[in-house]
Amino acid sequence: MAATGMNRDAYVEHLTPAELSALTELVVVPESWLFRDAQAFAVAVEFARVRLAGGARLVRMLSIPCAAGEEPYSLAMALCDAGVPPSAFAIDAVDLSWACIARAESGVFGRNAFRGKDLSFRDRHFTPAGGDLYAIDPGLRRRVRFRQGNLLSSDIAPQRSYDVIFCRNLLIYFDDETTAAAIARLAALLTDDGVLLAGYAEVPSFTRNGFTPLPYRQAFALRKTAARTDAGTPPWANLPLPRSEGAASPPPVRRAAPPPAHAPAPAPPRPVRARPVPAALATSAEAPMTALAPAADLPLARQLADQGRLAEALAACRAVLAQQPDNADAWFLLGLLCESDQPDEAQQHLRRCIYLRPDHYDALCHLALLAGQRGDAAGAAALKARAGRVWRRQNTSKANP
Repeated sequence: MAATGMNRDAYVEHLTPAELSALTELVVVPESWLFRDAQAFAVAVEFARVRLAGGARLVRMLSIPCAAGEEPYSLAMALCDAGVPPSAFAIDAVDLSWACIARAESGVFGRNAFRGKDLSFRDRHFTPAGGDLYAIDPGLRRRVRFRQGNLLSSDIAPQRSYDVIFCRNLLIYFDDETTAAAIARLAALLTDDGVLLAGYAEVPSFTRNGFTPLPYRQAFALRKTAARTDAGTPPWANLPLPRSEGAASPPPVRRAAPPPAHAPAPAPPRPVRARPVPAALATSAEAPMTALAPAADLPLARQLADQGRLAEALAACRAVLAQQPDNADAWFLLGLLCESDQPDEAQQHLRRCIYLRPDHYDALCHLALLAGQRGDAAGAAALKARAGRVWRRQNTSKANP
C-alpha cells in the first residue's frame, strides 16, 4: 500500500494472485522446530502401531500447516525409530506458503531447528551439509509428500483419508467463524476412529466444535465426539501411554526470572514492563499448581506473578488463552514467565503477541533480547530498530493529541 499509494479498499480491489502470494509470504509465521511437543509424536506412533496390529496395511497421516517440514519429518523419524516400516505409513504435508514448501522439500535445516536437549536423532537421520546445516536422510524425505494448499479452500484429500492429523497452532489466528469452518474441514478429512493433535491453546476450540480430548499427557490429542466406529475398540482407546485425568493438560511450567529493567530499543530509557514485577518473582520458591478461580483473567495472572506464584501465573495465562487465543497481552505475559528457563517457548509466545499486536513495544524489546542471547545479531538489531520506531510513534502521538 505504501509503494502504490493506495488506501486499504483500493489495495484489496486491485489485489492480484501474485500480490496475494507475496503478501502471504510476508505475514505467515513459520515458527517451528524438530520434535516440538514430543508427546504428540509418541501418541501418533502408538496409534500407528495399534492400527497396523489390527490389520491395516498403511497408516495415512497429515501435517497442516507443515511450515518448513519440521513436524512431518519429526513424525517420519519417530515412526522409523519405533520400528514401523517405511512402507507402512504415508505422510502428507500442506502449507499455505510456497517458500515454506520449497524449504521443506530441500530437507535441509539449520541449528534453529534443533532445540531439544536430546539431539541423538540428528546423528541417526541427518548428515552434515556445510556450516551449521544438516540434510535429512533421503529415504525419510521420500516418505513425506509436500504441497502448497489452503485448509479452507483447497481440495486436500477425499473425506476420511487420514488416520492421524497434526494441526497445531493454526486456529489461534482465526475468528470464531473461521475456526469452526477449519475444524469442520479437519473432521471431514479424519477417519471416524482417527486422532487429531492440536496446540494446547486450541483444545477448547475443538471441544466446542465436535471433538473430545483424549487423556494422554501433554499430547493435546482429540477424537471425534460423535464418530461412529466399526466393531471393536477404536485404536485411540487403549494406547500404551501415560494418561492424565480428564482432558489434555498444558505443558509443565518452570520458574522464570524477570526480564531486564530496560528495553534495548534505541529510544529514551523506559521500563520494559508496564507493570513492574517485584524481586519476589525471581527469588520466591515456585508454588505448587492449584485450582484456578472459575473465571480466570489476565489481572489474576499478573497478580499471581507479582506474588511470585509462578506456576499458578502460567496456568492462569493459559486459562485466559484457552478462552481468548487472540489476547496479545496474555501471550506477552506468558512469554515473560518462560523467558529465563524456556527461551524457545518464550520467543514463540512473544512472536504470537506481536503478530496479534505489531506495535507491542515491550514484546519487541524482549524478542530483541532473546535474539541477542541466541547470537542473532542481525535479528536483534532489526527488532531494536522496530521497537524504536514504535516508541517514537507512540510518544509523538501522546505529545500531539
